[in-house]
Amino acid sequence: MRTIGNILWLLLAGWWLALAYVVAGVIACALVVTIPFGIASFRLASFVLWPFGRRAVFRQDAGALAMIGNVVWILVLGWELALAHVVAGFLLCLTVVGIPLGVACWKMVPLALVPLGQQIVPVNGPRAYPGR
Repeated sequence: MRTIGNILWLLLAGWWLALAYVVAGVIACALVVTIPFGIASFRLASFVLWPFGRRAVFRQDAGALAMIGNVVWILVLGWELALAHVVAGFLLCLTVVGIPLGVACWKMVPLALVPLGQQIVPVNGPRAYPGR
């Protein structure tokens, strides 16, 4: 079922959302200071391209630099990418088939806003439940 969801996602929204993250990553890598933002953007592009079966969890070792970086990310790149997720989620929810995909798109809005200090893991992986 995840494969079918991922294929539908890729065709309906994943490819252009991933393209937005890649463009943001290239822009961020153009400046030496913002290369960590570019790396985070490329990591998110991979997740947005094929999201079902994976999830984002906060890393326990993320510190103050990640928090400061997330504030800068929101001001520079994050709000545009989050807005793209909101619009894509709305458009996907216009059809019955797209409603689950639209909800999944809206669940990615927080990740688009604060990606630093988060890690993409398999849903059934050992780090999927950080409390264990």
